[in-house]
Amino acid sequence: MRARVEEDRKGRRIVHEACLTPCAIEQGMRLIGGKWTGSILWHIKDGPVRFNDLARMIGGASKKMITERLRQLEAQGLVSRQVMHTAPVSVHYEITEFGRTALGFLDELRKWSEGLPDDMANR
Repeated sequence: MRARVEEDRKGRRIVHEACLTPCAIEQGMRLIGGKWTGSILWHIKDGPVRFNDLARMIGGASKKMITERLRQLEAQGLVSRQVMHTAPVSVHYEITEFGRTALGFLDELRKWSEGLPDDMANR
């Protein structure tokens, strides 16, 4: 479906085929659009990562925020969580096959962002 706006004979603007349910872009943004979500997926793409190591990799994000995002990603099936019964107990996070499907466009976003002018990139 493609929404469009047209004018009638009296100059009134009328919307045709309005999106009444979330479109594909909105659905995707709901899954990975949260702050730090893309960074988390990107940092665990090469294999399991311990929580504290992930927190160190993502500068600027609090451990609480990372925990919240990881829980969301796990609930959505993008990330798997494994408790390692060692002393002390450690938790590893790994991207799932479903999560890997997001890596292509995250890489394109990375490339696009690297090409932004400096005044845009630092906003």
